Amino acid sequence: MVRDEQMRMDEVYKNMSLEEVPWNMETPPEPLVELVDSGKVQPCKTIDMGCGAGNYAVYLAERGFEVTGVDFSQTAIKIARENAGRKGVKCNFFVADVVEELDSVNQTWDFVYGWGLLHHILPEQRQKYVENVCRILNPGGRYLSVCFSREDTGFGGSGKFRESSLGTVLYFSSEDELRELFKPYFKILDLRTIEISGKFEPHVFNYVFMERK
Repeated sequence: MVRDEQMRMDEVYKNMSLEEVPWNMETPPEPLVELVDSGKVQPCKTIDMGCGAGNYAVYLAERGFEVTGVDFSQTAIKIARENAGRKGVKCNFFVADVVEELDSVNQTWDFVYGWGLLHHILPEQRQKYVENVCRILNPGGRYLSVCFSREDTGFGGSGKFRESSLGTVLYFSSEDELRELFKPYFKILDLRTIEISGKFEPHVFNYVFMERK
């Protein structure tokens, strides 16, 4: 990801309360809860890509997962560590750009997920990101990606590129676009468009649940 966006995100966590940050929700989203409750994803070594304040990492740790969270905002990682400490759960958090800075990571995981991450990664960066995910995911491991759908009407209309109220540029994907992106690397188990309650209003997302080939 580009450095100016990294700085902008860090400023968000420095200057706004968590109650004001649009994507920060302490309650885990229903689709993630369903994966865990159904047993489609069982407690395992897990990494949260773009973990923010670590809310969902903490939730999974409470459910018995061995969780690592990564985010390129140093302030977000600091908050995530404090969050896990308050909840009394063990999580590992580190700062990195998931596109450019995971090459030196030697660990692998059984479950990787990026909740609300991919729409921050522009098309020219996406193949590198997906290659990173594939490299750190064990064979047969599961990957969940949830990102804004082209069908969502928020953020100024129907364009592929839209600017958020915080000044970040978001990319809105179609199902076909994501199928083409992921298919060379993963067996797609579930790809659909869903509506999820947001912090201030509902949004339409692409939900893609996959298995590494």
